[in-house]
Amino acid sequence: MDRRLLDLLACPECKGPLVPCAAQSALCCTRCKLRFPVREGIPVLLVEEAEPIDGESP
Repeated sequence: MDRRLLDLLACPECKGPLVPCAAQSALCCTRCKLRFPVREGIPVLLVEEAEPIDGESP
């Protein structure tokens, strides 16, 4: 994902920064520990679609 896009995005839950997750095509919030899916190159920033990060470092 383009770094310029990541600089503009924020977690919808806590407004923290989002970073690419190591394990899969997703964005992770390091502040509230949520993983947001990326589908067809588009981040899905809906809290309802987010999953908790289970001890995984983003």
